[in-house]
Order: sequence, then structure tokens, then C-alpha cells
Amino acid sequence: MATKRDYYEVLTVSRSASTEEIKKAYRKMALKYHPDRNAGNKEAEERFKEISEAYEVLSDPDKRAKYDQYGHEGLKSTFGPNGFDFARDFTHVQDIQDIFGDLFGGNSIFEDFFGRSSRHGASGTRPMKGSDLRFDLEIDFEEAVFGAEREITLPISEECTHCGGLGAEPGSKKETCKQCAGRGVVVTSSGFFRVQQDCPVCLGKGEIVTSPCRQCGGSGTSKVRKPLKLKIPEGVETGSRLRLAGKGEGGLRGGPPGDLYVVLHVRPHPIFQRQGEDLLCEVPISIEFAVLGGDIQVPTLEGYAKIKISPGAESGKIFRLRGKGVTSLMNEGKGDLLIRLLVEMPKNLNGNQKKRLKDFSDSCAAPNYPQIEQFRLRMDQFFDHKRRMQK
Repeated sequence: MATKRDYYEVLTVSRSASTEEIKKAYRKMALKYHPDRNAGNKEAEERFKEISEAYEVLSDPDKRAKYDQYGHEGLKSTFGPNGFDFARDFTHVQDIQDIFGDLFGGNSIFEDFFGRSSRHGASGTRPMKGSDLRFDLEIDFEEAVFGAEREITLPISEECTHCGGLGAEPGSKKETCKQCAGRGVVVTSSGFFRVQQDCPVCLGKGEIVTSPCRQCGGSGTSKVRKPLKLKIPEGVETGSRLRLAGKGEGGLRGGPPGDLYVVLHVRPHPIFQRQGEDLLCEVPISIEFAVLGGDIQVPTLEGYAKIKISPGAESGKIFRLRGKGVTSLMNEGKGDLLIRLLVEMPKNLNGNQKKRLKDFSDSCAAPNYPQIEQFRLRMDQFFDHKRRMQK
């Protein structure tokens, strides 16, 4: 008989690992060795059983304490003389549903996990939570920066008031679904799992409606246009999501409504660009203003501000106006406004302007353009060195 491996070794965790670390390790390994990802691979199936057994013990404080003190011998009374059995001993069905929800597109496939059903009657008789909704909202740049209140109107499904969400005309009779014999579910086999899903004929209700509700047509819901007030906080940006709890689709048979998620899209601003909590504004100035310097008015979101430009300002120079940016969503203060100068070259000069510009150019000497002079010097040194190397 093969010797059982140490449970900590099976999950590759330390003996002091936390419950969360154990669950994380199990998730990683379970996804790797899951039978549905390794069809026909008996070794993967056995590894999956082994790591599930280790998780069953190490995720339970009492079982883990017994194991830490007495080893595998201490668990004989827990699992029985023949050891761990999935259908009988695995208790973490909800954990499994959470872990494999992304693998199977939901947890309905695990409703009958290892042959045990978590359903109690057909789903058509139980309260059902309404679906979550998404609404994309376009807002102005200033609304994103300063916050705003908006009202939106959505077509939302709510429980039909005529039939109470049952989909049948009040007083009418229903027939038991022959496909599932009224259970609302059908069971198929997948590997060593028994997979239970909603009946495709009655859609999990267990009954067939013979006289659909004349108001909702048998759907159990009706569309209503509902106005909603929305508060947009300061500092949101494109992609920010606002959750309105309970404002989604209405539930059925007394179930709670779903949630509404509003996804924001911020329109571009004609002057400002956003960089996190900072704003950037590119301000063009004339070449003569850049040469002579002076005071200039620049825009902010609250109005004009004045900055002083020193003579000889270069294109690309940035001025920072503290606290004139965007308020942080985390209430960590405001960003800054960055003013970037763009020196514009004159265009469409007439003959007289060109002559004056030529006279000005002729009056300038090397010290008036130090960068040009330095670049010429570097070029001369480069070509002198090249000539010497060629001799």
C-alpha cells in the first residue's frame, strides 16, 4: 500500500501557512489537475483527488489540529477505515464553486458536486436575484473634475405585478415537466463528477405554463422606464465605474434586485489634457514674446491666471501652478496645472517684415545664439577628430 504524502507537501505550503495561503495554493493546483482539463488522464485525476483531500484537512481548523498532532492516523475516525471519500467527506462545496466559477462560466455545474445536490426543489419556486445592469454614460470634462449630479432614465425589467413573477395567468394550472419529472434539473456525468444543470425544457422551473400571463407573455417580468439620480464624485475619469446597489433588474418571486454599474466616459477638453491628477495646457507664444519675455494670462479651470515669462524662454518650458489640477478620488489632495510653452514661428510674412527680420538677423552675433554656437563647435571637433583618424 502506497504511503500517504504529507498534506503540506501535497499543496506545497509551509506548516505555518494561513488559511488564505492554503486556499490560494489549492486553487492553483486544482485548476492545473482538474479532470475536465485533463480528459482521460488518470494520473491528473488522482492528483486532483489528492490535493482536494489535503485541502479538506488543512482548510478545517479542527481537522488540521488533529493532523498536526497525530498525522494521518489522527484522521481515521474522521474519514472512516477506508480513508477519504469525495462524495462523503468533501465539505467545501461553496469553495469549489467559487474556485471553478471562472472555469465553467458559473457555479450551476457544481450544484450536484460529487453526486450531492445543493438544490431544494425546482428553481422556478425559489426567489431569484435580478440581473446586474451596465450603463455607459458620457460626461463633460468639467463634470469629471468637479463632480456633478445627473439624472438618467433606464428601461428596467421588474417583476410582473399581474402574475407575481410566475409567468402564468392567475388561476391557471401548470403541468409537471416531463423532461425532468418536476425536479427542474437534469443530471449528466462528466469524468468522476455528476453535473446538475437547469432543465432546458422548463428552464429550471419544474413546471410548464399552459396559460401564459397576458400582461408579461409568460416572462414573469415587464419593462418600465425608471428615472435615477446619479451623483458623480470629483476626480473620476474614463473607465471609472459607479455602483448603484439594488438599481438593476428586479428580482423574481420576492428575490432582491440586481445592481446597476454606470461606466463613465469623459469627453475630451479643447484646452486641457489630463495626466492622473495633473492637468496639462499647451500655450503658444510668439517668437518675439519668447525673446523679450513678459507677463502672460493662461487658462485654469477656475479662470485666468498670470505667469511671468523670463526673456529667452524656450519652446517646451513648463510652469507648474500648484493645486490647480484634479481632486484625487482617494481624497489625497489636488494635482497641479502644467503650462507648457510652445514658441510659434511667424508665417505669411510680407516683404517689409522679411527685410526687417533679415536686418535683425544680420545684427546678431554668435553670443546671441549660444546653443547654435556650441553645436557648431561640437561638429568642428567631430570632423577634426575624424580627419586625424584617417591620416
